[in-house]
Amino acid sequence: MTEPVLVVGAGPVGMTGALVLARHGVPSVVVDALPGRLLEGSRAICVQRDVLDVLERVGAGHDVVGLGVTWYSGRIFYRGHEVFSMELPVPAPGHFPPFVNTPQNSIEHVLERLVLAEPLIDLRYSTRAVAISQDDDGVTLAVEGPDGGYDLRGTHCIAADGNRSTIRKLLGIPFEGHSFGDKFLITDIRAEFDFPVPERRFYFDPEWNPGRQALLHPQPDSVWRIDWQVPDEYDLAAEQGNGDLDKRIRTVIGDIDYELVWASLYRFHQRRVPRMRLGRVLLAGDSAHIMSPFGARGMNSGLADVENAAWKIAATRRGWGGPALLDSYDLERGPATEENLRVTSTTMRFLCPADEDEWTRRRDILERSITDPAARAQIDSGKLSEPFWYLESPLTTQAPAEEIARFPREAGDVRPPLPGVLCPDFPFPDGSRLRDHLGVRFTVLVAEGRELAEVLDPADPAYGLTVVVLPVGQTALEIPEGGAVVVRPDGFIAAVLTGESPQDAIRRAAGWVVEKV
Repeated sequence: MTEPVLVVGAGPVGMTGALVLARHGVPSVVVDALPGRLLEGSRAICVQRDVLDVLERVGAGHDVVGLGVTWYSGRIFYRGHEVFSMELPVPAPGHFPPFVNTPQNSIEHVLERLVLAEPLIDLRYSTRAVAISQDDDGVTLAVEGPDGGYDLRGTHCIAADGNRSTIRKLLGIPFEGHSFGDKFLITDIRAEFDFPVPERRFYFDPEWNPGRQALLHPQPDSVWRIDWQVPDEYDLAAEQGNGDLDKRIRTVIGDIDYELVWASLYRFHQRRVPRMRLGRVLLAGDSAHIMSPFGARGMNSGLADVENAAWKIAATRRGWGGPALLDSYDLERGPATEENLRVTSTTMRFLCPADEDEWTRRRDILERSITDPAARAQIDSGKLSEPFWYLESPLTTQAPAEEIARFPREAGDVRPPLPGVLCPDFPFPDGSRLRDHLGVRFTVLVAEGRELAEVLDPADPAYGLTVVVLPVGQTALEIPEGGAVVVRPDGFIAAVLTGESPQDAIRRAAGWVVEKV
């Protein structure tokens, strides 16, 4: 099959999608209306560990970490009091950190370099989508480029063209949800703070932003991002012109020297499409959902979207993906979107109370937090991004009902390695780690001592199985005696088997079992 996949949008989501497709041997054409990379502003900055693994699978993970600032601690302040602190675990050697702050423009630079070096990807800037149609065999995209209009033909389309998505509008897909009345001022400043370590700092009702809040996040090259909640009538241009922006910044940093790198004003939204797939068009990232950035669930969820979409498109094109595979994109990433919107909506109700009852609750929690540890646990400045789980996916050979009923679903809970959960990572004696061994198709993990023929013989060779023998003593995966674990191309557990052949589980995970057990 020589027709490409059409990718609309050359941001982090679109370029990552094209690179995942290329890793599967699938060509793509990536179009973007912009003339090239945007160089100003941090925009999205916080990348979660498991998303770094997604980026590393396309060759970008270590570069993204190298260009960023790793942080392991966070503090929350209420007025003059420190009321909460957290410490994230330091990873084992060779593993990625829990989070790294790398500005979106730096991430895009890394991805663009890989895209331009990949012969299977055709990147076209200054190329605007103007119409789209699809039939039983593919998608036709009408575009306007520097030399006029023309049509592109592909087998599928990934719409990754942002919150103002042209593709979403052309297809008439609603973008349902609401907007928050509060505005947020975001500034990037270069300054030498005297913090002992890079860390996230959140301030409720500080004396320099009374009645509201602010967030400080470290970036590379001594740049700090400061987010202020500001009134609805706030005028950035006026404040820049009359010197009040400088005064605002100095209330935070004092008299030290600083350079203003970037400033912008945002209003946050909570919106999503009803379905993330329409025929051969799959929507990913901000074209499918937007949410408050507190907790870093925006770009991280978009990159999870596009890896999910890309491996399923590749499997379908290459013949080993069944009829249920593309349908599972919305059935998996739709609930992930709902969970992210639920978590971020709860955060925003704490940050921006909508009525007097919510204001009263917030004031009570913050006042009590000065002396009461139980109240501190109720403070919500953003629940940090984490992978979703596909326990009820039609691709998953489900765990027993009682295990699903006990599954912890609150933000930040530790998830047991049930089918549908992202496979935990751990080191091997040779210095590699499990995720280094995961391939572009399916992986079967077996405990040492099981005969490999038991795993390989019944399985359809079209799936290109990799068998990984786990070292004695590993505890991250609870493989029953004589059992095996089937892992999908994107690293999620498809099945935990107790001795039966993995053939049926692999067929289900590849979309060949239409009815759900």
